[in-house]
Parts: sequence; C-alpha cells; structure tokens
Amino acid sequence: MFMHSAAKEEPSIPVLRYGKNALSVAIPKAYDTITYVQHDTVDLDERSSLLRIRQALEAPIGTPPLRELAAGKGRAVILVSDGTRLCPTSLLLGPLLEELNIAGIADQAIDIVVALGLHRKHTADELERLVGKEAYNRVRVHNHSPIAEDCVHVGTTSLGTPVEINRTVAEAPLRIVTGNIEPHSLVGVSGGVKAMIPGVASHRCIEANHSLSLKVKAAPGDPDNDIHRDLEQSLSFLPIDFLLNVIVNHDRQVIHAVAGHIIDAHRAGVSYAADLFVVPVEKRYDIVIVSPGGSPKDLQLYQSLKALRNAASFAKPGGALILVAECPEMLGNGIFQFWIETMPNRERMVARLQQNFVVGAHKILHIDEVLRSYKVYLHSSLPTHVTELLGFIPAPDLNGAIASETCHPDTTVAVMPFGALTYPRNG
Repeated sequence: MFMHSAAKEEPSIPVLRYGKNALSVAIPKAYDTITYVQHDTVDLDERSSLLRIRQALEAPIGTPPLRELAAGKGRAVILVSDGTRLCPTSLLLGPLLEELNIAGIADQAIDIVVALGLHRKHTADELERLVGKEAYNRVRVHNHSPIAEDCVHVGTTSLGTPVEINRTVAEAPLRIVTGNIEPHSLVGVSGGVKAMIPGVASHRCIEANHSLSLKVKAAPGDPDNDIHRDLEQSLSFLPIDFLLNVIVNHDRQVIHAVAGHIIDAHRAGVSYAADLFVVPVEKRYDIVIVSPGGSPKDLQLYQSLKALRNAASFAKPGGALILVAECPEMLGNGIFQFWIETMPNRERMVARLQQNFVVGAHKILHIDEVLRSYKVYLHSSLPTHVTELLGFIPAPDLNGAIASETCHPDTTVAVMPFGALTYPRNG
C-alpha cells in the first residue's frame, strides 16, 4: 500500500479522475492516500506493453505456443472484454491474429466475440474502437447475446449452474480468451474463465452462478472459492484452448502478461495481481473520498459500486463515504434501474433478493451492505431523484459536502484515487 500524509496546509488539494476529466478536491486538513502499488510509467508505454504481450505468447505456461495449437484448425474464436474493462484489447489482437495466420487460419475464418455478459451491446463505432481499426476491418466482430436461443447448453455444474454458451463460441474448433486480471469482489479475481462465464454465457447461466454469492463470500484476489470453482468446472464441458491475460494500471498500460493454459497461466497472473491491488487495512477513517479512477470504471453506477464497497472497508462504522463517479451511462443496467424506481423501499428489495436472486438487481444488496454502516454522498451526473432513490445524498457541490463532514478538528480523512483497483485485505 502506498500511503502518505499530506502537509497540514489549508486546504489540501488532491486530484481525482472523473470520467475523462479530473476534479480538484479541497480538503481543509491533512489526509492519507490509499491506493494500489504505483509503478514507474517510463517503461509502460505501448511499445513495452506489446513487448510483454509477445514475450508471454513466446513462453506460454502449460501449453504449446498458440501457432502449434492452432495448426490444422479450420476456424478460431477470440473472446475479448467489453468497454467497461481496462483491458487494452487492440494491443492483444495484433499478436494473436499473427499467430493464427502463421498456423494457417485465415482472417475470414476468425471471429471475435465481445464478452458482454449482461452488459449492454456495443455500437459499431464502439466495437471498432474496442478492437482497433485494423482488427475490425480484418475479421468478424460480434456482440455476445445472452438470450437462450443464441446459446448452447453443454452441461450442468455440481452446484447446479446450467452451462449455456454463445453458439459461435461453442461451435468453434479453437477457443481463445483474453482479458485483464484484477481482484473481483464476487468471484475473487477477474480474467481467465470469466471471459466465458459470465462473458459469453446465457442469462440463466450468469444468474445461477452469481446467485451463489448469497452463500459464498470471496476474498479479493483469491480464486479459491466455490463461485470461481463453479466457473472453472464449466471447462470440463467446453474447454478453452488458450489464454492471453494482462495486468494493467488505470491507464491500460501493461505491467505483466501471461499466456497458455486457462487455469495454470491464469494462476500465475493472479498472484502477481494480488500483490499489486490488494491493500492491507491498517487504519480506518471517519471519511473516505473515493473515485473509481475515471473512465471506464465510472461509466455507470453499476460499475462504480465496486469502488464504493472497497472504500467502505477503510472507513469507520458510522463514517461517511464520498463517491466521485461521473456515471454518464446512468445506472448501467435496466433491471437494476427498474427495481430502484419501482420497488417500495430497500428493505423490501433486499428481502425479495434474498429469497429469489435476480442478476442486475443484486447490486441493491451491495448498496444495502454499505448503507447499513455508512453515510454515502454521491457526486455524479445522475439526476438528483435517482441519487436519492438509491439511498445516497446528492453532492453537486463536492467541496461543500467534504467541508460539511470535515468541520471537526479530529476528523480523519482518506482519499482513494483508484478505488476500483484498490481492494482491501482484512486481518
């Protein structure tokens, strides 16, 4: 963890990312900064990022090189993360397409499927920006569809999850996944098999796996939990042939890359990511001011809640959290929005979700978890009524909200500039 105490000047001015811009925040007292391990960016440019990717492909873990695995295959499908993730997909695709071409798979026999899960589909312009103009013009690029008729049932896990996967993916003779590895509150860690479930799974499959979170609590950075094991069990029904995952900072610069076996290579990256992004809780604060880290982590409240939950672990019970998240795409999920705008109160929502888990609406459980112990201010582009229906206090005057909570001379304050990538480790 990198923490510092600001000089006791009046006021202290940290800068927080807000969408694609930045906000200066006035704090009339000293504060601590809580963030993941920072890296010298001199060696984190595009050239060095590509070098790390190519080095991973040349030395895969647990499998032969991709060009050998792909030899003799008639077609291939590549799964890529959607636009809410930090993965620099366009950098990964060039080397992967090169490997496939060397193996004899032509561009017209390659499909890219965006692993949306239940996130919204991308427009044509968004797809081109996501994969890069060159790849977009060379191969077919598809949005995943989670509706039942577009997926194929291949088996059922021991925990009852029906494994239903995108038809294009299920029928491909060679399946390749990409993504970035970072801690994840639901399954412990992202990357790896998550490209398939929830990435290209059916609504029913995603909901069944997510519902396990009612009984299973994962530790951030650790895949050793039943929810993640449920995902990996799906590989016995539909294997993934090759993985290329990266670990990146908030500027999408590649710190580390791994390639090869879907589990073995992923685990090698997991330990690296946990050392970077999981931070010990050494102190708790009266006030924690948190930004998810700007776009794309604060595109929607649905995604921004991850940073809020992380910040809560560093706050004293009864303290205040101030979330700074632009949310230009509003709540980010239609089911979530429907529940917030129509259900009578949060208590009814929580009781109903505990009886019958509904993916999308399940974010209300995360909100309730925080609001039971903390006051939450939200500075965003959301309409005031939406903020209030969520149970948050609108903070259009961000510095005014901070001043109202820091008037007592003994108040302790922390700032989390990259809350979506800074996960707590308790104990």
